[in-house]
Amino acid sequence: MEKVAIYPGSFDPVTNGHLDIIERGLKIFDRIIVTILENPAKTLLFSVEERQELLEQSLENFSDIEINSYDGLLVDYARKRGAHAILRGMRAVSDFEHEFQLALMNRRLNREIQTVFLMTGLRWIFTSSSIIKEAAKFGGNIESMVPPPVQKRLEEKFQRPLDKGE
Repeated sequence: MEKVAIYPGSFDPVTNGHLDIIERGLKIFDRIIVTILENPAKTLLFSVEERQELLEQSLENFSDIEINSYDGLLVDYARKRGAHAILRGMRAVSDFEHEFQLALMNRRLNREIQTVFLMTGLRWIFTSSSIIKEAAKFGGNIESMVPPPVQKRLEEKFQRPLDKGE
């Protein structure tokens, strides 16, 4: 049986930390469905379509990946897609409580869907989409934190070239 995981997130924007989780997740799962969750509680910079495009560009060298979006219960989506796991990355202890609560709720809603946590690689531990957007807004050097298509799109969004650290 094929081992399929859903990797959900807002991906606003996708970061190298996200790519690290996907790359390492593919060592565990046969296929990963990267799913943009539509979260009305978050203020987003990029539309769902833009985030999907950025993910496609950033993941073009990965195989066994599918990218799409969903706006309902994650466990329902996982069941519909034949996934048996939800893949989540954790950066620090501060992520644990929230992720633990989500995992317990998902387990209560569907005991067949497991949550698998991967610790983010050390070089990405303090990287988040929010911090990257804030740095980019003020022209900061984010080159090592995001894939090139994301850096280019952030420059366009904020209408300023980002510092390349030269």
